[in-house]
Amino acid sequence: MTETASTTTTAGQGVGESARRPDAVLKVTGEFAYASDLWLDGMVWGVTLRSPHPSAWIRSIDVGPALKIDGVLAVLTHEDVPGVKFFGLDRRDQPVLAIDQVRYQGEPVALVAADHPETARRAAAAIVVDYEVRAAVTDPRQATDVVRHQPVRRGDTFEAEVVVTGEYEVGMQDQAFLGPESGLAVPAEDGGVDLYIATQWLHVDRDQLAPCLGLPHDKVRLTLSGVGGAFGAREDLSMQVHACMLALRLNRPVKIVYGREESFFGHVHRHPALMRYEHGATRDGRLVYVKADILLDGGAYCSSSPAVVGNAASLGVGPYEVPNVRVDATGVYTNNPPCGAMRGFGAVQACYAYESQMDRLAEACGLSPVEIRVRNAVSQGSRLITGQLIDAPAPLAGMLRDLESMPLPEGPPATDLRALPGGVSQTTRGEAVRRGVGYGVGIKNICFSEGFDDYSTARVRAELVGGEPHVTVHTAAAEVGQGLVTLQAQIARTELGIANVTVATADTAVGSAGSSSASRQSYVTGGAVRAACEAVRKRFDGLPAREALERFGPIEETREYRHRPTYPMDPVTGQGDSHTQLALCVHRAVVDVDVELGLVKVVELAAVQDVGRVLNPQALEGQIHGGSAQGLGLALMEEIQVRDGLVLNPSFTDYLIPTILDMPPMQTKILENPDPAAPYGLRGAGEPPTLSSTPAIAAAVRAATGLRLTRVPIRPEDIALFNNGEVSDGKRT
Repeated sequence: MTETASTTTTAGQGVGESARRPDAVLKVTGEFAYASDLWLDGMVWGVTLRSPHPSAWIRSIDVGPALKIDGVLAVLTHEDVPGVKFFGLDRRDQPVLAIDQVRYQGEPVALVAADHPETARRAAAAIVVDYEVRAAVTDPRQATDVVRHQPVRRGDTFEAEVVVTGEYEVGMQDQAFLGPESGLAVPAEDGGVDLYIATQWLHVDRDQLAPCLGLPHDKVRLTLSGVGGAFGAREDLSMQVHACMLALRLNRPVKIVYGREESFFGHVHRHPALMRYEHGATRDGRLVYVKADILLDGGAYCSSSPAVVGNAASLGVGPYEVPNVRVDATGVYTNNPPCGAMRGFGAVQACYAYESQMDRLAEACGLSPVEIRVRNAVSQGSRLITGQLIDAPAPLAGMLRDLESMPLPEGPPATDLRALPGGVSQTTRGEAVRRGVGYGVGIKNICFSEGFDDYSTARVRAELVGGEPHVTVHTAAAEVGQGLVTLQAQIARTELGIANVTVATADTAVGSAGSSSASRQSYVTGGAVRAACEAVRKRFDGLPAREALERFGPIEETREYRHRPTYPMDPVTGQGDSHTQLALCVHRAVVDVDVELGLVKVVELAAVQDVGRVLNPQALEGQIHGGSAQGLGLALMEEIQVRDGLVLNPSFTDYLIPTILDMPPMQTKILENPDPAAPYGLRGAGEPPTLSSTPAIAAAVRAATGLRLTRVPIRPEDIALFNNGEVSDGKRT
């Protein structure tokens, strides 16, 4: 059911090289085994019944009609949960199965196991649930239940010569991974359960599962299966408890695989945001103060909303020198779909707003978008608005100048229809196409913050296999497509000088590696693998690897790696050293806009990013391109449409994501200014491009159209209706 990710290459495939990914050919040829491909003789299928209402009391549940269907083996409700009935990442507030009420459309109500998935689906549909529908709270401005409020206070001067204000909105973005939630639960002879699962965080999954199943932790064993993307959505539990409950009830393996529509209801999304900003500056564009109110819709349950609020607050004015700050970030509960981790994690929403403000400030001060940012850019020795010292290189001003100096693409008109807005649908020959250029800057924290005990564990074993030195690396770090398996092998080759390296399948048999999120795994798991390799090398006693292993036999060492400590933000002032590391990325976007039809073609993206040290050039390039693509999606097309708590577009037909035709050519410049506190001097690289690409594209569309456009994603009607005289302010009505 599982495979080790083995690599056997030359010793030159170490840190700094574009080592070949062991899963690359398998994925390209379609042979890679994802979690949805899991199979075991005798297994049965599980299906979840979900609420059709965003808010309702449950008066009764009648499972009788489902049990009468041939092939149905079990139907479970909240009464069948063997242990604790609630789970959650930050707070255990989410029921395994709804008890007396439902708080969002799609909340799990009952489970069915059957000998065929279609039988299970028919049986789930046959369950009769008596709901008493009640009014749903769907406007976060009307919500009264607060997840977290985090202020940041600094200085006391809130008057300036130039003042610009703006209200901004970010829609609900989905992670849109291609591999749906899936897993296989197998009951064990010791009364426990083995779960093969696509996830981001094996040990926290286990720590939530075990109490719900009424089992000790050592009887709940998780093994990572092939993950088809994650981007934050697999941090929370989805079908894990459900599959295990059914497997333990039936004493048979149970597989659950979500379809695409169910996947939209089965995981958290990016928090929608409503934001109001006020920037004050001197006439020559030096920031005097920033006021910001950031309201994040957390949906029905807590998930990771408290940490998202903390990020939005601490990074809420961007990488700029601001002596006076009054920021209030608030997350609230509603009856909308639950929201949690997604690439960028609270910093994305704030970035769109503060960068839009910087463009308005530039216009008010008569400066270019680059110059206003250069004049206010942080650098090493600056302090964040939380008072935290930036004690590593932060060459933002130089990055902006580098970006500005990159050559621009040739201008319209284009003779190739594919290069025009609307593409081959032949909506234009270029007659109403206008070009715009925009810039965006983003700052993102790396690793977990605010005092979280953030560490990873690695076990490294060196031995002779067939007379040749061989290394096995074992961690619980989830490979979710970012190339972590490849990097672990690169580190082992570099540190031990041994070419043959196997990276064992991640599972809970080794200590925790934490989550594959927050751009942290290269830092903490890379640090743990390096430390374990150093311990193994020390035991070589100065001998070459082969000679040492012949003399001493197999050598195995396990090490934990922790980054430097962080501290919670002060609940009143927001001050404190809350972050481990900070990363910067800057983008320039060039767009062509058909101002009559409102269609946008992103012509080019250019990016400059400081990564500390490049560990794998090709993988790094992929991270920058991938993050930019998700930022493009948020800028122009990606949004879960929610009306009165109901999701209107739970499919890839109606939820649009960028394709190869939407993603433009990219210029990238990589800077290597090592962080002395990080392994190899590296700086997490996966998230920062997601921040700065969205405001850069939005700014470019504004430049092409002359519209304010204060909401993303920007829709065609936001542009076309204005230009047809149907709205007055360039906002959606």
